[in-house]
Amino acid sequence: MTQSIDLLGRPVENRRAGAGIDGMAEAELDRSGRLAAIREGRLASVHSWELVTAVDGPGTRLTIFFAGCPLRCVYCHNPDTMEMRRGQDVELEEIERLLRRYRRVFRATGGGITLSGGEVLMQPAFARNVLRAAKELGIHTAIDTSGYLGAVAKDELLADVDLVLLDVKSGDEASYKRLTGRELQPTIDFGDRLARAGIAIWIRFVVVPEWTDAAENVEKVADIVERWQDVVERVEVLPFHNMGQDKWDVLGMEYRLRDAQPPSTEVVERVREQFRARGLTVH
Repeated sequence: MTQSIDLLGRPVENRRAGAGIDGMAEAELDRSGRLAAIREGRLASVHSWELVTAVDGPGTRLTIFFAGCPLRCVYCHNPDTMEMRRGQDVELEEIERLLRRYRRVFRATGGGITLSGGEVLMQPAFARNVLRAAKELGIHTAIDTSGYLGAVAKDELLADVDLVLLDVKSGDEASYKRLTGRELQPTIDFGDRLARAGIAIWIRFVVVPEWTDAAENVEKVADIVERWQDVVERVEVLPFHNMGQDKWDVLGMEYRLRDAQPPSTEVVERVREQFRARGLTVH
C-alpha cells in the first residue's frame, strides 16, 4: 500500500508582496510571522509525505519528509530535500488531520508515523509538537535521523519517540567526513543517549562500493553499533543504488557517484555477516 503526495498535496502559493514601501513592510511582517511560527513549532518546511507499508518502521507508516539537512551525503537519493527553501510551508494542524485520518490504519497494521527528511531535527519544535499529538492519539512514533543534530532533541521530544531509525553512515571520522561533509561523533553521542534512555533503535547502513564497503570500515561501524546492543532491535544493510542521479542533474548539482555500480550480492552478504557476528539481528 503506497501513496505519495508531493508537498502534502498543496499547490505552491504565490506570496509575492506588493510593490513599493508598503509591499516591503508587508513582506517583512510575513517573514517575521513565519519565523515566529517556526520557532513555536506551528509551521515547518515539508517536502512531501508517503503512506507506505514495511518501510520506515513497523506496520503501515505515514512518513513525513522534512526539508533541510546539514549533511551532504554523496549517495543521497533525495537531494531535493537538502535545502529548506525547496519545501512547502505546512501548518501543524494539517499533520494532525493526517494523523486522525489514518489512525485506524495504524491501529489495524501496528503502524504509525515516522518523521524523516532531509533531517527532521533541523526543525525540532515542529517535530516535538507532531510527536506529542501522535502520542495523544495513541499512535506509534519514529524518527529517521543521522543523529548529527541529536543535541537539539530535548528530553521532552525523545519522551514521545518509540523508535529511532539511526543512520550510521561510516565507521571513522575521516571516512564519515569524506562521505557526508560532517563529523561522526555527534551520531555516536546521540546513540549513547538513546541507549541510556532505553529507546529502541533500528540501524541503517548503506553499502557503497569504494566508500563504505571495506571490511575494516564495516567492523568500525559494528564496533559503534555494538555499544548500543541492548536497544538495537535490528540492523538494516542497504545496497547503494543510483536512482537519485536524475534529481542531482535536474538540480545542477555534482553527482560524484555517476559511474558507481551497486555492490555485489556477495559483498552485501559479507557485510551482513559482519554485523551478525556481533550478535545483532540483521535485515
